Amino acid sequence: MEKRQLSQDKKAGLTLSDLMLTAVLLAAGAVLKFAVGNIINFGMKPNFIIAMYCIIILLIRPKLSGAAIVGILAGAVCQFFPGTPGVNLVSELIGAVAMCLLLKLPFTFKNKFLEFLKIPVNVFITTLFSGFSFLGLMWLLYYAGVDKENPPAALGVFLGIILGTATVNAVIVSVLYPTLKKVLKK
Repeated sequence: MEKRQLSQDKKAGLTLSDLMLTAVLLAAGAVLKFAVGNIINFGMKPNFIIAMYCIIILLIRPKLSGAAIVGILAGAVCQFFPGTPGVNLVSELIGAVAMCLLLKLPFTFKNKFLEFLKIPVNVFITTLFSGFSFLGLMWLLYYAGVDKENPPAALGVFLGIILGTATVNAVIVSVLYPTLKKVLKK
Protein backbone atom coordinates (compact mmCIF):
# COMPACT_ATOMS: atom_id res chain seq x y z
CA MET A 1 0.00 0.00 0.00
CA GLU A 2 1.38 3.41 -1.03
CA LYS A 3 1.39 6.30 1.35
CA ARG A 4 -0.71 9.17 0.02
CA GLN A 5 0.72 12.62 0.22
CA LEU A 6 -1.15 15.82 -0.22
CA SER A 7 0.74 18.35 -2.21
CA GLN A 8 -0.06 21.97 -2.08
CA ASP A 9 0.27 23.70 -5.40
CA LYS A 10 1.77 27.13 -5.51
CA LYS A 11 -0.82 29.89 -5.69
CA ALA A 12 -1.41 30.57 -9.38
CA GLY A 13 -3.70 33.56 -9.09
CA LEU A 14 -6.49 35.03 -7.05
CA THR A 15 -8.45 32.40 -5.16
CA LEU A 16 -12.17 32.50 -4.50
CA SER A 17 -11.52 33.61 -0.92
CA ASP A 18 -9.23 36.38 -2.25
CA LEU A 19 -12.01 37.58 -4.56
CA MET A 20 -14.58 37.43 -1.75
CA LEU A 21 -12.30 39.47 0.52
CA THR A 22 -11.78 41.92 -2.33
CA ALA A 23 -15.54 42.28 -2.83
CA VAL A 24 -16.22 42.85 0.87
CA LEU A 25 -13.44 45.41 1.35
CA LEU A 26 -14.24 47.29 -1.87
CA ALA A 27 -17.89 47.43 -0.77
CA ALA A 28 -16.75 48.84 2.58
CA GLY A 29 -14.66 51.42 0.73
CA ALA A 30 -17.67 52.35 -1.40
CA VAL A 31 -19.84 52.80 1.70
CA LEU A 32 -17.16 54.98 3.31
CA LYS A 33 -16.74 57.00 0.14
CA PHE A 34 -20.49 57.59 -0.06
CA ALA A 35 -21.20 58.17 3.64
CA VAL A 36 -18.14 60.17 4.67
CA GLY A 37 -17.99 61.89 1.30
CA ASN A 38 -21.48 63.28 1.86
CA ILE A 39 -20.47 64.59 5.28
CA ILE A 40 -17.02 65.92 4.33
CA ASN A 41 -17.29 67.32 0.84
CA PHE A 42 -15.06 70.10 -0.44
CA GLY A 43 -16.24 69.88 -4.03
CA MET A 44 -14.85 66.35 -4.40
CA LYS A 45 -15.17 63.30 -2.20
CA PRO A 46 -12.10 61.52 -0.79
CA ASN A 47 -11.62 58.05 -2.28
CA PHE A 48 -11.60 55.44 0.51
CA ILE A 49 -11.64 52.69 -2.09
CA ILE A 50 -7.89 53.26 -2.47
CA ALA A 51 -7.36 52.44 1.22
CA MET A 52 -9.37 49.26 0.80
CA TYR A 53 -7.46 47.97 -2.20
CA CYS A 54 -4.21 48.74 -0.39
CA ILE A 55 -5.43 46.55 2.49
CA ILE A 56 -6.48 43.86 -0.01
CA ILE A 57 -3.04 43.83 -1.61
CA LEU A 58 -1.34 43.80 1.79
CA LEU A 59 -3.45 40.84 2.91
CA ILE A 60 -3.42 38.61 -0.16
CA ARG A 61 -0.03 39.65 -1.62
CA PRO A 62 -1.07 38.98 -5.22
CA LYS A 63 1.17 38.80 -8.23
CA LEU A 64 1.23 41.88 -10.44
CA SER A 65 -1.60 40.50 -12.59
CA GLY A 66 -3.74 39.90 -9.48
CA ALA A 67 -3.07 43.44 -8.27
CA ALA A 68 -4.11 44.72 -11.70
CA ILE A 69 -7.39 42.80 -11.38
CA VAL A 70 -7.97 44.31 -7.93
CA GLY A 71 -7.27 47.77 -9.37
CA ILE A 72 -9.70 47.28 -12.26
CA LEU A 73 -12.37 46.03 -9.83
CA ALA A 74 -11.77 49.08 -7.63
CA GLY A 75 -12.07 51.35 -10.66
CA ALA A 76 -15.30 49.59 -11.64
CA VAL A 77 -16.74 50.20 -8.16
CA CYS A 78 -15.85 53.90 -8.53
CA GLN A 79 -18.01 54.03 -11.67
CA PHE A 80 -21.11 53.81 -9.49
CA PHE A 81 -20.36 57.26 -8.08
CA PRO A 82 -20.94 60.53 -9.88
CA GLY A 83 -17.82 61.91 -11.45
CA THR A 84 -15.81 61.28 -14.52
CA PRO A 85 -16.64 58.01 -16.24
CA GLY A 86 -13.69 55.76 -17.00
CA VAL A 87 -10.95 57.83 -15.40
CA ASN A 88 -10.95 55.79 -12.16
CA LEU A 89 -10.55 52.56 -14.14
CA VAL A 90 -7.10 53.74 -15.17
CA SER A 91 -6.09 55.57 -11.98
CA GLU A 92 -7.05 52.69 -9.66
CA LEU A 93 -5.27 50.20 -11.93
CA ILE A 94 -2.12 52.34 -11.70
CA GLY A 95 -2.52 52.68 -7.91
CA ALA A 96 -3.00 48.95 -7.32
CA VAL A 97 0.00 48.06 -9.49
CA ALA A 98 2.07 50.70 -7.66
CA MET A 99 1.12 49.19 -4.27
CA CYS A 100 2.06 45.71 -5.45
CA LEU A 101 5.42 46.92 -6.77
CA LEU A 102 6.14 48.91 -3.59
CA LEU A 103 5.59 45.75 -1.52
CA LYS A 104 8.13 43.92 -3.66
CA LEU A 105 10.92 46.41 -2.84
CA PRO A 106 13.59 44.66 -0.78
CA PHE A 107 13.64 47.12 2.13
CA THR A 108 13.64 45.64 5.62
CA PHE A 109 14.42 47.34 8.89
CA LYS A 110 15.59 45.83 12.15
CA ASN A 111 13.75 48.56 14.01
CA LYS A 112 10.09 47.45 14.39
CA PHE A 113 8.78 51.01 14.23
CA LEU A 114 10.56 51.70 10.93
CA GLU A 115 9.31 48.37 9.60
CA PHE A 116 5.77 49.38 10.62
CA LEU A 117 6.16 52.76 8.88
CA LYS A 118 6.61 50.99 5.54
CA ILE A 119 2.87 50.36 5.41
CA PRO A 120 1.62 53.96 5.73
CA VAL A 121 4.43 55.23 3.49
CA ASN A 122 3.53 52.69 0.79
CA VAL A 123 -0.16 53.59 1.08
CA PHE A 124 0.64 57.32 0.91
CA ILE A 125 2.77 56.79 -2.23
CA THR A 126 0.11 54.53 -3.78
CA THR A 127 -2.56 57.17 -3.24
CA LEU A 128 -0.28 59.75 -4.86
CA PHE A 129 0.15 57.47 -7.90
CA SER A 130 -3.61 57.00 -8.15
CA GLY A 131 -4.41 60.65 -7.51
CA PHE A 132 -1.83 62.12 -9.87
CA SER A 133 -2.74 59.67 -12.64
CA PHE A 134 -6.39 60.68 -12.11
CA LEU A 135 -5.41 64.34 -12.24
CA GLY A 136 -3.25 63.79 -15.32
CA LEU A 137 -6.04 62.03 -17.16
CA MET A 138 -8.51 64.72 -16.14
CA TRP A 139 -6.12 67.35 -17.42
CA LEU A 140 -5.69 65.59 -20.76
CA LEU A 141 -9.38 64.88 -21.21
CA TYR A 142 -10.93 68.11 -19.96
CA TYR A 143 -8.39 70.88 -19.55
CA ALA A 144 -5.83 70.45 -22.34
CA GLY A 145 -6.11 73.30 -24.79
CA VAL A 146 -7.80 75.74 -22.42
CA ASP A 147 -6.56 79.27 -21.99
CA LYS A 148 -2.90 78.91 -20.91
CA GLU A 149 -2.84 82.31 -19.20
CA ASN A 150 -5.73 81.38 -16.91
CA PRO A 151 -5.33 77.71 -15.98
CA PRO A 152 -8.22 76.13 -14.10
CA ALA A 153 -8.21 76.80 -10.38
CA ALA A 154 -9.18 73.16 -9.82
CA LEU A 155 -5.52 72.07 -9.87
CA GLY A 156 -4.87 73.48 -6.41
CA VAL A 157 -8.04 71.91 -5.09
CA PHE A 158 -7.12 68.54 -6.60
CA LEU A 159 -3.65 68.73 -5.09
CA GLY A 160 -5.10 69.36 -1.62
CA ILE A 161 -7.56 66.50 -2.05
CA ILE A 162 -4.84 64.11 -3.24
CA LEU A 163 -2.51 64.92 -0.34
CA GLY A 164 -5.36 64.87 2.18
CA THR A 165 -6.67 61.56 0.86
CA ALA A 166 -3.15 60.08 0.90
CA THR A 167 -2.80 61.04 4.56
CA VAL A 168 -6.23 59.72 5.53
CA ASN A 169 -5.62 56.47 3.62
CA ALA A 170 -2.26 55.96 5.33
CA VAL A 171 -3.93 56.29 8.75
CA ILE A 172 -6.91 54.07 7.84
CA VAL A 173 -4.70 51.28 6.53
CA SER A 174 -2.30 51.56 9.48
CA VAL A 175 -5.21 51.01 11.86
CA LEU A 176 -7.24 48.42 9.93
CA TYR A 177 -4.55 46.26 8.34
CA PRO A 178 -2.99 44.80 11.54
CA THR A 179 -6.46 44.02 12.91
CA LEU A 180 -7.67 42.38 9.70
CA LYS A 181 -4.42 40.46 9.40
CA LYS A 182 -4.96 38.95 12.86
CA VAL A 183 -8.66 38.24 12.31
CA LEU A 184 -8.08 36.62 8.92
CA LYS A 185 -4.89 34.86 10.11
CA LYS A 186 -2.94 36.07 7.08
